[in-house]
Amino acid sequence: MSPTCPCFVGVDVGTGSARAGVFDANGKLLGSAAHAIAMNRPKPDFVEQDSENIWQSVCQSVRDAMAKSGVPAEKVAAIGFDATCSLVIRDQDNKPLGVTPNGADNWDVIVWMDHRAVREAEECTATGAKVLEYIGGTMSPEMEIPKLMWLKRHHNAAWQKMGAAYDLADFLSFRATGSNARSCCTVTCKWTYLAHQDEPWDRDFLKSIDMEDLNDKINMHDSALAVGDLIGKLSEQGAADLGLTTDCVVGAGLIDAHAGALGTLGEYLDGNLDQHFAMIAGTSTCHMALSSEPRFIKGVWGPYFGAIAPNLWLNEGGQSATGALLDHIVAMHPFSHDMGRAAHKLAGEKLMPMMADKTDLAPRLHVLPDFHGNRSPLADPEALGVISGLTLDQSEESFLKLYWATACAIAYGTRHIIDAMNDTGYDITHIHLSGGHTASQVLVKLYADVTGCTVVMSDCEEPVLLGSAMLAAGALDADGGLAKAARKMAGKETNHAPDPAAKADHDRRYAIFHQMHAHRQTLDGMSKN
Repeated sequence: MSPTCPCFVGVDVGTGSARAGVFDANGKLLGSAAHAIAMNRPKPDFVEQDSENIWQSVCQSVRDAMAKSGVPAEKVAAIGFDATCSLVIRDQDNKPLGVTPNGADNWDVIVWMDHRAVREAEECTATGAKVLEYIGGTMSPEMEIPKLMWLKRHHNAAWQKMGAAYDLADFLSFRATGSNARSCCTVTCKWTYLAHQDEPWDRDFLKSIDMEDLNDKINMHDSALAVGDLIGKLSEQGAADLGLTTDCVVGAGLIDAHAGALGTLGEYLDGNLDQHFAMIAGTSTCHMALSSEPRFIKGVWGPYFGAIAPNLWLNEGGQSATGALLDHIVAMHPFSHDMGRAAHKLAGEKLMPMMADKTDLAPRLHVLPDFHGNRSPLADPEALGVISGLTLDQSEESFLKLYWATACAIAYGTRHIIDAMNDTGYDITHIHLSGGHTASQVLVKLYADVTGCTVVMSDCEEPVLLGSAMLAAGALDADGGLAKAARKMAGKETNHAPDPAAKADHDRRYAIFHQMHAHRQTLDGMSKN
């Protein structure tokens, strides 16, 4: 039986797949589906995708989720998109434009984790421009401005042919509606757009980095829309591709992690937010805190105005490799070399009873988790990972100790970010966790024990998709808007309290974590001299 009330579709494009979920007006998930997306790595630090392949995967996911839900197309009143902060390049005829010299044109997306633009990011930071205050003082190569600088310098043939550039979430709404509108979330967080100012672009900064032509090249001349604002209805082509109707409206979208933050913090948007912290953890991890006033935190992105919800400021920390780091450890250790995902399952089954009996499983084994740089709070993309305390042991016990020590290091990185936020006015006591790490009992326990915070998990199994469905519902409600829709659709929550008995050991290990950072920085300095 199909629901009588309107339904909403949320779409999430992550690093490796596109997912879609169908929700009723109360936030109940009625059906979901996912499809893989292709990846290309032509050189070290180069990571590319194909926007047409992404759109096809999105459309198939929506169609499959609709089929599973049993909801007829005419019942879907609105759709919302979230995606990784990857950069889509199109030519003047709106066709894909390859992003690497001598590469195929279908690879027209520079993926968020691509680090080809490290030098351009450093040049942006060296300008000392005021706009840098709103990204934690340091430009990241994962943002769009340095990537566009790289294209202009190193692939000028493509730059000359460019007709538009989009953050991936905005590209999806463009494909769905034909509208060139951009979301406040994407351009504020990744393009140095200052949504709180009448003139949102820092023209002096753009001139200093030879990007005066930015607006023409990316085809953006209008103000960005607030998250959840109405973009318009699906075009005939968009509706046909997605299997929906042209009566379905589209709301201004979100970066994927920000959708997870909305899905887990939605019911708190009009309350006291200082104690609540959203953590979206999968391949990488994003840490998000909201406030009613701007807070400037060195090494933490933001404050971003309106990046998750209108009239609220966002501070965003992050770790570039967390789930990816555990995958790397699994692939690296001889015991688990050919086990793949089964190694994570084995680690969870073996480690949980061990953690119940003992709070420090590897007193002499310590890990610095910056294998893909340190996004926050050190803002050092060239930081390196460190493992201290290895032996020749290749047994299961050796693997489990290394896995646990790495998971601890990931949690210490989160504590490091929380400490930096609390030093500037937050009082974080609750971590609202979403993403793949919710499936790991080891990580959930460590996040609580290491930080001393209560880990809160939504009973909604797909909180990132829920966030996109919330913004879709907000687009349909011109009066109540996003806050009302989010409050109505928010799911129930389950709390995981920290174990006080683990505090002393984790405090000791956390102090060693800081010493390892200092030693690594000293060694880096000596290596460069």
